[in-house]
Amino acid sequence: MAPKCNQEPVCLTWSYSDVSSWIEGLGFPEYAACFETNLINGRKLILMDASNLPKIGITDFEHIKFIAKSVRDILEIEQPYWNRSISLEPRERMGMFLERKRITGPIANNLTYAKYIKEVERIEREKARKK
Repeated sequence: MAPKCNQEPVCLTWSYSDVSSWIEGLGFPEYAACFETNLINGRKLILMDASNLPKIGITDFEHIKFIAKSVRDILEIEQPYWNRSISLEPRERMGMFLERKRITGPIANNLTYAKYIKEVERIEREKARKK
């Protein structure tokens, strides 16, 4: 799924209570406390995939699949495939941006999607020039 207007997902700025309200809105009010207790805000939501949801107390497999897909949808990223060939082009840009954005610190905090795209395009131009 392509990002809308080259903007980063609005959920990156969500607070803990915003995330718990979102999870309640998905139909899982029983998990709101799991997200709040574990201090999952919008930036940490990036990390919430099927392997990490059980670590915060979500153990029903069907719920895990639904919530993980909902996280990918709201972050506008593709589903990861375990059998993806390394010979393929890099993954979609939003997913790569979010990998860099998920950490904290001044560099990640100041990184925007627009800055990331400019950096990727610069690297691609340099690679093309070297060929």
